[in-house]
Amino acid sequence: MEAELQAHIDQWRGYVQRHHAISVADVDEMEDHLREQISTLRAGGLSGDEAFLVAVKRMGGMDAISREFAREHSERLWKQLVLVPEEAAGGAGDRELTVVLVLAAAAALAVKAGFTWLDGSAIARNLSLLVLPFLAGYFAWKRRVPTRVAAALLVPFALTALVLNLYPFEPEGATEIIAAIHAPILLWLVVGLAYTGGDWRSGRRRMDFIRFTGEWFVYSTLLALGGGVLIGLTAGVFGTLDLDIEPVIEDWVLPFAIAGVVIVAAWLVEAKQNVVENIAPVLTRVFTPLTIVMLFALLAALASTASLTDIDRELLILMDLILVLVLGLLLYTISARDPLTPPGFFDRVQLLLVVTALVVDVLMLAAMLTRIAEFGSSPNKVVALGLNAVLLVNLAWSGHLGFGFLRGTKTFAAVERWQTGYLPVYGIWVAAVLVAIPPSFDFR
Repeated sequence: MEAELQAHIDQWRGYVQRHHAISVADVDEMEDHLREQISTLRAGGLSGDEAFLVAVKRMGGMDAISREFAREHSERLWKQLVLVPEEAAGGAGDRELTVVLVLAAAAALAVKAGFTWLDGSAIARNLSLLVLPFLAGYFAWKRRVPTRVAAALLVPFALTALVLNLYPFEPEGATEIIAAIHAPILLWLVVGLAYTGGDWRSGRRRMDFIRFTGEWFVYSTLLALGGGVLIGLTAGVFGTLDLDIEPVIEDWVLPFAIAGVVIVAAWLVEAKQNVVENIAPVLTRVFTPLTIVMLFALLAALASTASLTDIDRELLILMDLILVLVLGLLLYTISARDPLTPPGFFDRVQLLLVVTALVVDVLMLAAMLTRIAEFGSSPNKVVALGLNAVLLVNLAWSGHLGFGFLRGTKTFAAVERWQTGYLPVYGIWVAAVLVAIPPSFDFR
């Protein structure tokens, strides 16, 4: 009964957040009101379903979004209960933009200081530490997290800084590169803790963070491309005047651009511009079939290889990157999908993507184990092997749940819960790589 009620609330929340320009904080507040109404009604003797329907009706009186939810799903009882007069929409102030600009400027100055005081390898290791704490601070401020939660958020940043700067890495060695790659991933998950307001155990808040990550990537890419074009044009104009502004670009523009893209893109996503919400389904439907074609082409190429040991090391690395891309596409597709929609053609395409990626993953695992048995282990091989094992478990169970969803034996909520519940596994793996792999290989 409780699980069914939670599924109803998740569906309502998903509709509210996906179809309207409304912040996560506002959705949280609306959900709190909804839950209060449900608790009161259940205390009065109503069942979970009955309490939910009546509470949605009352929410419809408080907010026009619930009314739109009922109109969108006319076959449901919500339409009968929620059609009420329009409510006036509220506006947002400028205080948040001011906070964003201050944090972006502070992050830019931190990056500038890093570029000035750190050498090339050190700045590569610490770049995420110079920017992501400010992004976490933005979400901590926006979510009004308690002081104890804000203090707890500082701990992983501090521990990561100690590992990155106290470990005696061999300059440009494999373990240093591994640390530089995995530190941003770990710290991004810490940003997720701030994004959820510290409520990381909530599956729906984790899915909100997955959705935010996909939209943030889209915005960041657009901002980076636009900024790159602007910088290129500016440099070209000054070049025709025989003025070399390359030092200015390297010393000032790039540090501010790096920090600005990260912070401002997050703010734009929070502002819930409808452009991204319209693009998201299009992106997933375009890139999912293209990725399947690419995976089939790779499988055909691998079939022509005489032995697994003949597979080039660089190819194994590229294949791992492709599998990570598939995972990101899978997560973004799930986060962008309306959970109320019944299984359709694209869900079958999505299952084909998962199965194809699973086959590729198994082949990569076999190739890596073969190479380790023949040539011995190395930091890169161990990390790649562990990554493939973690992905294998996720893809295998995702395929099982996806097949059950198409057959009607599993709900889409189960698919979502699996992905959100698996996120901590990635965090644990990345932390283990960052802490354990360098000393295991003498920091080489």
